[in-house]
Amino acid sequence: MVGSIVSFSAMAVAGRYVSTGLDTFEIMLYRSLLGVVIISSIVTLTGKRRTVATRHIGTHIIRNISHFTGQNLWFYAITVIPLAQVFALEFTGPIWAMLLATLVLGERLTWPRSLAALVGFLGILIVTRPSPETLSPGLFAAAGAAIGFAGSAIFTRKLTRTDSTLCILFWLTLTQAVMGLVCAGFDGDIALPSAEAVPGVIVIGVAGLCAHYCLTTALGLAPASVVMPIDFTRLPVIAIVGMLLYAEPLDPWVLLGAALIFAANYANILRETRAARPSAG
Repeated sequence: MVGSIVSFSAMAVAGRYVSTGLDTFEIMLYRSLLGVVIISSIVTLTGKRRTVATRHIGTHIIRNISHFTGQNLWFYAITVIPLAQVFALEFTGPIWAMLLATLVLGERLTWPRSLAALVGFLGILIVTRPSPETLSPGLFAAAGAAIGFAGSAIFTRKLTRTDSTLCILFWLTLTQAVMGLVCAGFDGDIALPSAEAVPGVIVIGVAGLCAHYCLTTALGLAPASVVMPIDFTRLPVIAIVGMLLYAEPLDPWVLLGAALIFAANYANILRETRAARPSAG
């Protein structure tokens, strides 16, 4: 989880750094191309080419379109609003996933889940404090990114029933490289990263894969009820990073709203864990 927190934070800082010379589609293109090289090398060196299957390619494409959309919105949001706001709204992802699961996976929306969604929505209102003066494209982008990541999580859950993690990551990087190429080249002008931006692009590509690998590994080693509180420390960490690097103020309302979002998610995880635990005897 320490690796995940460091990786997500590094990706945010690097993304803001390279955004002066690259748009979000170009960032996604180079990040995905680097990911293709890394994942392909791992698949080849470990002799696991057979795990890269095509039988559910349609689901992979839907999943990756959702992630591509969310990631582009995320890269845009980190350039126009404080990093702490972006990360706070990103934590609404599990709430959106819970709501989307009723449509995609046929899961029931029980009253505890509904209550968790309402509390989480209250947290969103505290973070954004919607008014003509506070609402901005960056806030909408960060909220949209959370929905995109939620959709990605739902289809990932569906794919993990049949496909390996390497298979999911391979199709993620490959399809997003194609989408990045199409979107970045739509205007007929794809900017190459400058010499100064190359290290930032490498950090984005490597940190993105490391973050998801570390988080997935942590969830395999410990239950979500243990992992999630550690993941939540990403918010105060990035708030301090934003203050030190970009003189962004520590907004207590953002921290309060994020705490409510976290509480809603965590309470729902605890309830689901207890419900799934087999009774004694």
